[in-house]
Amino acid sequence: MSSLSPKAALFAEFAEVAKALGHAHRLVILELLAQRERSVEEVATASRLSIANASQHLRLMRQAGLLVSRRDGKQILYRLSDPAVLDLVAALQRVGERNVAAAREIVGGYFRARDSLEPITREELTARMKDGLVTVLDVRPEDEFEAGHLPHAINTPLRELAERLRNLPKDREIVAYCRGHYCVFAFEAVAMLRENGFKARRLEDGFPEWKAAGLPVM
Repeated sequence: MSSLSPKAALFAEFAEVAKALGHAHRLVILELLAQRERSVEEVATASRLSIANASQHLRLMRQAGLLVSRRDGKQILYRLSDPAVLDLVAALQRVGERNVAAAREIVGGYFRARDSLEPITREELTARMKDGLVTVLDVRPEDEFEAGHLPHAINTPLRELAERLRNLPKDREIVAYCRGHYCVFAFEAVAMLRENGFKARRLEDGFPEWKAAGLPVM
């Protein structure tokens, strides 16, 4: 029997969850799995890891309770275990940006250089969508869009945006979104749209947070 007090034993388990977050690759994987369920092979390809490395990260996070898995034929599919995982990652990001100088420098040097305006909130976008005042642009890859997206959003992956600008309306504001708060796709899309004469803003976070908030999805 453990000699730890119940509180100490509980904190030890919480520490295992924190340890499971302690790698940049795992945070990338969590962002990917927040979009949709994926196989080990898909995670490896999307995160640019070897299958063995991706599998190791996935197993560790599953053991810590961050992920769940299921078998589909010969494949093992992973997804987030709980919407609260998004809250945990978001809290980590907020603390890092506020209190770690290097993180602040990256945010200021890359992200704010591309979009210094305040992003649109979920509440504001909901109201503007209801009134038909905006075009919502999903700049994630097609497979993520097909797995779920904001109502009436147009899917134009960032890699195709330059070629498809002529298909977008210039007579009303465009709101772009992608995988989350620090997803570079939305920042790059907004910068490109503004350079080409569009009035554009980005959503404050991404599809996973929108869905977790209980807002309508398609």
